[in-house]
Amino acid sequence: MTDLEPKAFLRALFDQAVCAADPLFAVPPFLPEPPKGRTVVVGLGKAAAVMAQAVERNWPGPIEGVVVTRDGHEAPTERIEVLSSSHPVPDERSEAGARRLMQAVAGLGPDDLVICLVSGGGSALCALPAPGLTLADKIAVNKALLRSGASIDEMNCVRKHLSGFKGGRLAQAAAPAKVVSLMISDVPGDDPAVIASGPTVPDPTSYADALALVRRYRLELPDAVRRHLEAGRDETPKPGDPLFDRVENRLIAAPQRSLERAAAFVRSHGIHPVLLGDALEGESRQVATVMAGIARSVRRHGHPAPAPCVLLSGGETTVTVRGGGRGGRNVEFLLGLAVALQGEPGIHAIAGDTDGIDGAEEVAGAIVAPDTLERAQKLGLDPRAMLEENDAHPFFARLGDQVVTGPTLTNVNDVRAVLIL
Repeated sequence: MTDLEPKAFLRALFDQAVCAADPLFAVPPFLPEPPKGRTVVVGLGKAAAVMAQAVERNWPGPIEGVVVTRDGHEAPTERIEVLSSSHPVPDERSEAGARRLMQAVAGLGPDDLVICLVSGGGSALCALPAPGLTLADKIAVNKALLRSGASIDEMNCVRKHLSGFKGGRLAQAAAPAKVVSLMISDVPGDDPAVIASGPTVPDPTSYADALALVRRYRLELPDAVRRHLEAGRDETPKPGDPLFDRVENRLIAAPQRSLERAAAFVRSHGIHPVLLGDALEGESRQVATVMAGIARSVRRHGHPAPAPCVLLSGGETTVTVRGGGRGGRNVEFLLGLAVALQGEPGIHAIAGDTDGIDGAEEVAGAIVAPDTLERAQKLGLDPRAMLEENDAHPFFARLGDQVVTGPTLTNVNDVRAVLIL
């Protein structure tokens, strides 16, 4: 059994999961052979800058290019330019950055190589409106999607069909050059078409799919966006298109690998890990209720494993925003878990986003303990009311139980760990 107290143990576990996705170690084994012609690096996402740094450190010849990352996620480079833009809602820099990437790959020949560095967050960080649309149109849609409860792959389906960049269009612009994409997955199932909306991946979805999602979630759209989707012109390039014959998409880091590193850490402390999967989805508070039930079963009945054990899971839950508070999917999960457990003895938990940012807050997540509700009551906090108001960040801030990492410069989605003693 670990010598660490539960809070320190869970924080160390989370840090191990993040370290498993460090681009400085993940990028070099997947670099392609140098070409006869030019090597151009382009990239987008929260890990794009440090991925570019890793390429520079390990590339044997001339190299040039530009990447776009989130504010605060920059890393020093010498030959690859690093631009910053906004996340989770795009801004003017997002459009300018996307145009720079498209310009960087334009006019290349068959002897040239494009190394595309892709990680989570790229959809917002590079936002190039389709012809006839404006950035304001895309921002309005993005805000509606973030509040809708739609899953990440559903959001990306809509985004691709409003974009001049996503859904394989970057690869289209780079042809006939060879394209090798190095991808850090932050999506359930690690589908390359979903990671940052798949700029170098054929798009299996259609305008009709995007419209169906708009209707399902009753999204209020600008008139120009609705007309664009209904017209359905200029579809994204599809599987089987010959342009993808010279495109390789290589997955270099993924949620499952981070969970396996966390599991190894748990075993090293004499505790049994139970891996529940890297692709758990659903409303955060509903997933919390299910996880609370499993934890109780462990403690009371020894199933699916006897205590002490740790329930490990990854994936991206969703939050349908109904209140006016400050929250994120991980802290909402944890507040829901605390409410569901009602101070059950011997159960502790951590949940956090591996990029260090849960929602729009510069906070990765938080930690829950058996005394969480008791301490909250003493501070005059109402956990149920704050949950209904989607106000979990202030809840954990008042308790001093936030997990703050700063920008981790990687992103393999969320890590959740429930420790049952």
